[in-house]
Parts: sequence; structure tokens; C-alpha cells
Amino acid sequence: MSWFILIIAGLFEIGWAIGLKYTDGFTKLWPTVGTVLSLVISFLLLGLAVKILPVGTAYAIWVGIGAVGTAVLGIVLFGESTDVLKLVSLGLIGAGIVGLKLAHG
Repeated sequence: MSWFILIIAGLFEIGWAIGLKYTDGFTKLWPTVGTVLSLVISFLLLGLAVKILPVGTAYAIWVGIGAVGTAVLGIVLFGESTDVLKLVSLGLIGAGIVGLKLAHG
């Protein structure tokens, strides 16, 4: 269950990171509310996950999910670049996430 909670925490991290773009510097109320809410939920879930999982592993996976997910949504939603080096680098982060999970068991 702690791995599931960690994955959901990572998804909420993607939510607040993407939400930052929509807040327009925290000048738009509802995008700001949604972003802050996603941030709080993400941290709370991460906190629950590290009660059982090693903090280093959990944090690295949480950040990795957030980084890869945010970069992919940046490409899809905002037309950010898709050069080969960027895509390979994102793939390496993804491989690192899988490797950490496999190493933990």
C-alpha cells in the first residue's frame, strides 16, 4: 500500500508543478488554490509513504515521478521541446525509478 500511496503522491506533485504555470505568478485564485491543494496532498502522502519506505528511496521516486510527468505534460500541454537528448534523459530518470523500486524489493 505504501508504494501505491507514493505513486499517488508523485501524481499530485505533477499536479502542483503544472499548476504553477496556470497560476500566472499566483495572481489567479482558483489555479492557485488547486496548486496549493495539490502541493499539500502530495507532501502528506509522501509523509505517509516514508513511514514504511526508506526516505531516500521514497523521495527519489517521488521526485522522479514528478520530474518525468511534469516534463511529459510540458511537452503535451505547452509544446515544449522534444529533442532526443531530453527524451533519452527522461527515459534514464524513468529507468532510475524502476531500478530503485526493484532494489527495494
